[in-house]
Amino acid sequence: MTSMRDTFHVSTTQLLDADPRLAVVLADIGASRFREAQERHPERVINVGIREQLMIGVAAGLSLTGLRPIVHSYASFLVERPFEMLKVDLSHNEAGAVLVSIGASYDASHEGRTHQAPEDVALLATLPGWEIYVPGHRREATGLLRHAAAGDGRAYLRLSESANRAARPIRPGALDVVRRGRDLTIVAVGPMLDRTLDALDGIGFDATVLYATTVLPFDTDTLLAEAGEEVVFVEPYLEGTTATIVAAALADRPRVVRSIGVPRGEHRRYGTPDDHERAHGLDVAGLRERLGRRAPPAGSASRRKGHGGLTESQD
Repeated sequence: MTSMRDTFHVSTTQLLDADPRLAVVLADIGASRFREAQERHPERVINVGIREQLMIGVAAGLSLTGLRPIVHSYASFLVERPFEMLKVDLSHNEAGAVLVSIGASYDASHEGRTHQAPEDVALLATLPGWEIYVPGHRREATGLLRHAAAGDGRAYLRLSESANRAARPIRPGALDVVRRGRDLTIVAVGPMLDRTLDALDGIGFDATVLYATTVLPFDTDTLLAEAGEEVVFVEPYLEGTTATIVAAALADRPRVVRSIGVPRGEHRRYGTPDDHERAHGLDVAGLRERLGRRAPPAGSASRRKGHGGLTESQD
């Protein structure tokens, strides 16, 4: 099966051939897959070696000369290691770039903690002016990449080995309404959609399910129009990230918000990505158990504790 990463390399090479404004900046990761593109466009495919901070600095410089850099590496090397350069070289200078990561939270679990980055989206969301995309299928990744490459701002595209079985008819920046129900509202982010739907089977909840591939800016209009009294965010990264991003929109609404994602803490046994999913309760069985924990009824003491009518609990 073709992965998001494979599709990214093919799509980016096609974009390089078609658009002389685009450039690719690498820090060794993925360099072999862009070798032919580099032969055709040596001035626009740049490998700086194992120098991730320099990679971001070079991308900022290219942007300030009028190019549109696509920067690629593992999430931990693309967001966490060079974070100061993202803050200063790109954000402070208002330089545009498209960051495309692989590895997600623990796709490369066998490489250890250095290659795991469930914190990437939460970290990048602290900087102003970023768009963050989390596709759940390779065709969605291609569409979001093309959308980001055609822009001028700062965008982060988070690729993963985990994927949904089929692509959804998504629009950048918009939530996709998968189904409507009465019991609760679930926002499934990227590759969590199929697992969420599978987990709902057998629970007996009549749930509204919204699908998010754009995390920032978040489509709060659709969320507010569709959400009931209980909202659950199911996310493939650090638990609570999406709720934090949309907290202001929900602050004056009497809703309970729950977050299901990668818990804080560290799973120190490397294992496989599937092992990590099970350990964090993000496989179908774990999601079924965690989704089954319902919020307290309206008007109860625990509901009234939330600031501004919002109570957030993280499983």
